Formats: sequence, structure tokens, C-alpha cells
Amino acid sequence: MIRLARRITGIISGIFSFLYLIFFLNAVQTASLVLYPFSRRAFRAVNRWCARSIWGLWVVMAEIQNGIDVRFTGDAPRPRQNALVLPNHQSMADVLALMCLAWRCRRIGDMKWFVKDVVKWFPGFGWGMKFLDCLFVKRDWTRDRPGIERLFAKFRAEQIPMFLVSFLEGTRRTPKKHLAAQAFAKARGLRCPEHVLVPKTKGFVATMTGLRDHLDAVYDVTIGYAPVVPTLVACFSLHVRRIDVHVRVFPAASLPQDPGALDAWVRQRFEEKDALLEAFARDGRFPGPSFSGRVRAREWFASEHRLSASDVSSPSEALRVEPDLRR
Repeated sequence: MIRLARRITGIISGIFSFLYLIFFLNAVQTASLVLYPFSRRAFRAVNRWCARSIWGLWVVMAEIQNGIDVRFTGDAPRPRQNALVLPNHQSMADVLALMCLAWRCRRIGDMKWFVKDVVKWFPGFGWGMKFLDCLFVKRDWTRDRPGIERLFAKFRAEQIPMFLVSFLEGTRRTPKKHLAAQAFAKARGLRCPEHVLVPKTKGFVATMTGLRDHLDAVYDVTIGYAPVVPTLVACFSLHVRRIDVHVRVFPAASLPQDPGALDAWVRQRFEEKDALLEAFARDGRFPGPSFSGRVRAREWFASEHRLSASDVSSPSEALRVEPDLRR
């Protein structure tokens, strides 16, 4: 009975959070337009606060209210880096896992996403993303390129902090899409993936070309679920007990500059993701040490009273790496 009550509470809280997003935060974002002609920094600070407010709330709800154990392994990112994040994509629950990572990286308000163009018409998160310099793409490089290059130039010129997420697979992995990916790989002489789809590399190459000097690092992120891949709704209704996130950090300056070499580099990362997910399916965990950084509700409440347009990293804030004693 107690668990049922908590499940209902989680669902109701999720509904109210979306209402808060649509009727309050979207209104605040719209009102912030009056600031734009006078101070883009102030405009960004307001919208950064809005993003931190809702995305931070969802992290608190997931990890504290609903008790999801989000386990991080691999390289501990330095807080407040400008990062390009390359995850695998199995479910909308991946979005929540990435928000939990961004919280630890002190970048929850700086998340930016490559998303389908149609998303900008969705009330709540779609409308909100319009104010956050997210990149809406039609999957047609000829049409997408001018807008993307303008945004990249803006990021560089205004030194906009970012935690830029790019799902290079282009869509969620499903059995049907997996078969199509294998057929595509065979036709082009590529390695046939088992747990991921074939990455679309053109956007990655363009991003590294356009933002290399603005980025500190590239985060290669692999997300695993056991025993089954959940939905986003399940994350807010006590059906998800654990999410595993494996992170590898590559300094942006260490990546090759040649487009062909970048293409090969990112394909290699997805082959490694495939191997990691194969091991995860067998062992129920990812290898390597865990890095700490628990979510505390008071941090979210404190952030609600602070406006900031940018952050500077401090070496003293580095996440602590420790053996994972929970396994």
C-alpha cells in the first residue's frame, strides 16, 4: 500500500512539474524577451535559471523522490566543462540519465540538445528549448547547415557555456531499427552493431569543426538498463530501480582535425559502446571505478534563488572517484 501511494505521488508530481513548466516557466521565458535587446547576458541568465529549475527538479524527483539509483562509472568529468556529449539512445529515459550526469557536472542549466525540428512546437519542453539555443534539425544537412553554423558562431562569440547532447544514432534503438541498421552496415562494409545503431557522423564532424576551440571535452556516454529498458513515465512511477551510466572523457584538443579521421574516431567509439553494452548484458554492470556526487534537494532549492549567465570551473570541485562498494 505504501509503495502504491508513493507511485501515485510520483505520477502526480510529474504531472504538476509539466504544468509548472508550461504555465509558469514558459511564461517567464516569454517575458524574458524584453531583456534581449538590452542585455543578452541577462536574457541567458533568466533562461538558464528556467532550465535549471525544471531539469534540476526532475533529477531530484527521480533520485530522491522515486529512489532511482543512478550509477556512474569510468572517467569523472571536471565540473563546468564545455562538453559535447555522445550517448547511445534506447529510450526517452536516456534524457533523464543525461540530466543526472549534467547535475554532477554542474551544467544542468547549460544543457543544449540536437532535436528534431518538430519538437519546437511541443508545449513545455519544446517551447522552452527555443529560448535555450537548442539545435532543431530536419535531418537534411543542406537545410540544417546555415542555422547550425549561425548558432555555433554565436556560441563562440558570446562564450556561451554548454553541455551539448547529440544522439548520433538519430533515433531510439528498437528491434525494427536495429535490423535496418544491420542491413545498412552490411551494405556499406561496416561492422554490424548488436546493441547500438550505426552513428550518423556528418553532424559530429561539423560540430567538432565549428566548436573545437570552444569545447573543453567530448564525453562518450553509454547508458545501460537492467533488466529492461524503461520508459520515461516508468522513471516517475517507481518502476525503475537503477540506471547505469559509463563515461569516457576525451579532451577536445586530442581529437583529430581531419574530417575522415573524425569520422573513423566516432565510429570506433560506437563499436566500443556496443562491446560495453554486450558486457553489461552479461554482467549487469559497467567496468571501472564509480565517481561520486549525490543529489541533494537543498542544492536545487539554493539554485532557485540564483541567477547566473555563466560559470567558471574550479579544480577543487572535481568529482571524487572511489571503488563502487554497492556491487
